[in-house]
Amino acid sequence: MTRDCPECGASMLAFPVEPALREYLPGDDPGAALCPRCLTLRPVADPPAEVPDFGRVSDAYPDGSSTAVPFALLLGLLSSLAIHRDEIAALLELVERGGTDPLLALDRLADDPDVESDVDLGGRRRQLEQLL
Repeated sequence: MTRDCPECGASMLAFPVEPALREYLPGDDPGAALCPRCLTLRPVADPPAEVPDFGRVSDAYPDGSSTAVPFALLLGLLSSLAIHRDEIAALLELVERGGTDPLLALDRLADDPDVESDVDLGGRRRQLEQLL
């Protein structure tokens, strides 16, 4: 099922969220969808069974399901750093444990001309650095 982003109209990338990570996703849905253009994240009731290739988001996006899904959830929480501070810190640690430098990945996404996030990724990266 194709989902269009409610913010910018781009086709979103749906993926399953394993039960251990669902606490970082609003609601009780078993999946989410990430917009490759504006990085909007939405819960999804009927995600695909397998984790898709997140390379569609950006060449700068971390690959591998151990980092791609937690990074997507991290992106979904960045707009509310003050509210989701603990969750963001936990997801940063998961991404890093998976072998990806999350701050470097944010820098690269911020520099990607195809990504038009409403969140100032460069500014959030600086704030996250202070959080760590």
